[in-house]
Amino acid sequence: MDGTVYLAYDYPVLGAFWTVMWIFLWVLWLVILFRVILDIFRSHDMNGWIKALWLLFVLIIPFLGVLIYVIVRGDSMGRREIQHAQEQQEAFAAYVRQAAKGEGGGTTDELARLSELKAKGDLSDEEFQKAKQKLLG
Repeated sequence: MDGTVYLAYDYPVLGAFWTVMWIFLWVLWLVILFRVILDIFRSHDMNGWIKALWLLFVLIIPFLGVLIYVIVRGDSMGRREIQHAQEQQEAFAAYVRQAAKGEGGGTTDELARLSELKAKGDLSDEEFQKAKQKLLG
């Protein structure tokens, strides 16, 4: 044993800064790499062979491949990302409208219809209670 003990104050502040900087750049690099790979698969204007070539280029020579991809297809990357976000928003809005409409005759709609029939006098209290128990039970 050499008896050397490193304490927290033995690590210089500039060293900590550079460590955090390198970790940040590494995570940023991974985010960009995965965004490019997702964009390659998301692109509908390329056929399968061109997608495979881009993917090989990006995976074999990552830094150069990503840089060239962003230079060549960067403007359309943004458009595809916006289009994908709009499609997701439209799908979510359609789902919310469908769920709010209550297609399929939900329990709430049936109870509202039963209470209307009771209010009109078409159902007696006993019939209303039986139908309500049937719906809820």
